[in-house]
Amino acid sequence: MRDIVFLVADLSMQEALRGFLTRNDFHREYNLGIRPFDFDPRSDLFYAAGLNDPGLYTDGHNILAPLQRTHHRAIVIQDSEWDGSPGAEAICSGLTARIAASGWSIDRFRVICIEPELENWMWQRNNRVAAPLGFASVDDMIAAVRTAGLDWPDGHPKPLRPKEALEAVVRRRGIGLSSAVHRSITANVSLSGCQCPAFQRLREALQQWFPSGNAA
Repeated sequence: MRDIVFLVADLSMQEALRGFLTRNDFHREYNLGIRPFDFDPRSDLFYAAGLNDPGLYTDGHNILAPLQRTHHRAIVIQDSEWDGSPGAEAICSGLTARIAASGWSIDRFRVICIEPELENWMWQRNNRVAAPLGFASVDDMIAAVRTAGLDWPDGHPKPLRPKEALEAVVRRRGIGLSSAVHRSITANVSLSGCQCPAFQRLREALQQWFPSGNAA
């Protein structure tokens, strides 16, 4: 069986996770405190095509059910903010209950809900974010977000509306599909200091399942 499968809500989230998980020695790069595990995006990373966040919330257990025969562990990740969302707590508890009822034992999977959305992990005052977005400097990047009518307060590490900010910058810069931008950022920027509770939940799950003390 494969070590772990990641099921996410959409293509942009899939590409962001691909950039994160396929970095050389990513477990050391991000200071996660885990040992390496087998990961192949072709067999261990999927998105809920055509469903996005609402569909993953209501039908994710059906997508994940057959994968309990091929993977030891599973991580499900989605955003908390979408039309009709019941909120992060209800998303996690409801989807967790349905996945457990489908046959996955509770110790083998985690549901992670990002508040408000994935882009909260990605924005930083860092040239490794500015460069993939086509900016020469962090100051230029911040100015572009503000020019798009979105708030990035002085001293704040990221825009207040991270998803809208990324979409606006990608659109205005004409730099291609946002999913490719997601991957180019996560393949280069460090998340080791990320304080987002959802990222911490991901880190804790990986530490529990793949503790660094087991490394050869």
